[in-house]
Amino acid sequence: MAYRITAELVLVLHFLFIVFVVAGGLLVLWRPRALWVHLPLLVWGTVVSLAGWICPLTPLENRLRAAGGAAEYDGTFLEQYLAPVIYPQGWSRDLALAAGLLLPIWNVLVYVWVWRRLSRRRSGSSSPDRSNP
Repeated sequence: MAYRITAELVLVLHFLFIVFVVAGGLLVLWRPRALWVHLPLLVWGTVVSLAGWICPLTPLENRLRAAGGAAEYDGTFLEQYLAPVIYPQGWSRDLALAAGLLLPIWNVLVYVWVWRRLSRRRSGSSSPDRSNP
């Protein structure tokens, strides 16, 4: 039972990692220092996709499931709803390459947008309020 629970925790961690790599740039609006965590993980996610590597979380999850005597993805809530997002059917090498290319492009666009918003905030807050004499 402990192996199965741990495998599901790894599945959740894997899902959160993917969400953070895709959308973590938006977190920089709220916490600019998140950039220093997001950028290396973005690079890792991009390299894994482009190189065709398998994320280390995938074999870890599979080993934990096997150690717990469970078949892979045999019907729990998390397996039913998260596994297809993390391990989509028909995910080809071409799709992995496209994801590997789109991931940094998307995040560059997000960072440009975040940088502009943060710049406007700083310039707006540092200028004197001229409406109040």
